[in-house]
Amino acid sequence: MHIPPIVATIIYAIGILGLFYLDRDEDSRMSKALWLPAVWLFLTSSRPVSLWLGVAPNLNSVDATEAYVEGSPIDRAVFMVLILAAMAVVISRMDRVGPLLARNKIVLLFFLFCAVSILWSDFPFVAFKRWTKALGDLAMVLIILTEPNPMGVLKRLITRLGFILFPLSILFIKYYPNLGRRLTNSWTEETTGVTMQKNSLGLICMMYGIVFLWMFWAAYREREDPDRRRHLLAYGTIIVTIVWLLYMCNSMTSIAGLAMAGSVMWLAGRPSRKPTTVHLLVLAVLGISVTALFFDPGGNLVEALGKTSTFSGRKLIWSLVLSQHTNPWVGTGFESFWLGDRLQALRDALPNFPISSAHNGYLEVYLNLGWAGVTLLALLLLTGYRRVIAAFREDPERGSLLLGLFLATLFESLTEAAFRMTSLAWILLLLVIIGSSKILASEPSVGLELSSLSASGQFWPWAAEDWEHSDESEIRVS
Repeated sequence: MHIPPIVATIIYAIGILGLFYLDRDEDSRMSKALWLPAVWLFLTSSRPVSLWLGVAPNLNSVDATEAYVEGSPIDRAVFMVLILAAMAVVISRMDRVGPLLARNKIVLLFFLFCAVSILWSDFPFVAFKRWTKALGDLAMVLIILTEPNPMGVLKRLITRLGFILFPLSILFIKYYPNLGRRLTNSWTEETTGVTMQKNSLGLICMMYGIVFLWMFWAAYREREDPDRRRHLLAYGTIIVTIVWLLYMCNSMTSIAGLAMAGSVMWLAGRPSRKPTTVHLLVLAVLGISVTALFFDPGGNLVEALGKTSTFSGRKLIWSLVLSQHTNPWVGTGFESFWLGDRLQALRDALPNFPISSAHNGYLEVYLNLGWAGVTLLALLLLTGYRRVIAAFREDPERGSLLLGLFLATLFESLTEAAFRMTSLAWILLLLVIIGSSKILASEPSVGLELSSLSASGQFWPWAAEDWEHSDESEIRVS
């Protein structure tokens, strides 16, 4: 039976409200400042404002190089307002932000090198604008991490956004195909949902899926919780929705990433699991992935996942971008590779397959920042992994979530540019690295045992000290 789109819209709207009702928490209060990261995450998880309004520049046209340089004035204005408001909140919380940044010098060093690289960019003004936008990612992460209960805030943001994004994606795909599907250059139809293309839909399914799986397992174990059934129903509904969307978009990277990261997260989160076993699980997952990419000439592992041995043309892309002969030590400058003559040359080389990324996060960093940037990224990832394992030792349940998000980003970066600004994977990676640094921090003045903090719902021990004397007089940004 065919349901008119307007009727379907009403039904889905009621369903979304039902999900919010099932996951209600009367005792939870959230700062108005959290509207900023909520909007930021919504836009980075779906599509820019200009695309929602249907006034985005055509990046597949003959003047695409000019469009990439100019961008959209609407998107620029929206992101600038969000960044300025976020900076105001960060400055008002400097007493908490300062110590947080002091523990994350490697993050600051990476951003600093990105800023310095603007000096040798062919398009320094464009690179500067993009670097300013990248600061927005950091500012939103800092807002989340300076809330009273960062873990609770992250869960609440992800669930609220998930309750909207995934049902809306199904609505678009089934009843508004002009919004939920797109025609590719090879004249095939691609499922996109609320995003711009199928790989973006796969990414949000993977990253949000990890959090929803973790929350579902946590709710399942809380057998004495009177709200257990409604939480399981809400989270289970979204998990089923995510599985359906992954089937529709057929993004094998995201399907494999969710399966492997979710499995590691589940195995690591079991009470008897030791850090040594977690190391072996991570090595196994990454080892299989790297072997499939670089040490399987026949492509048997890749083809078993439904992809060609060329990774759907990615190996050709990697060869083409490396043929541009960028500066091997410092690259082309922050977010500057896909501009001007280089973009035009790559568009000419693949006229039926317009590209704007290297489809590999590590290669993308190399093209823009050279080996210096790759080295800093490697230090950032090694530091992050060490902190995630430290979090796991203190609290295996919550540490397993950080591990799942961290591992999913590493996996995604093998075939997608996950370390780019305003990428959902990059934002969550920053949140994991900076947030888990609190596990290593020594706070003797807190005077509380980690066990009591865990029991009271506080994941990071610094929260008790920072918010012990907080009141409603704190500056808020609505």
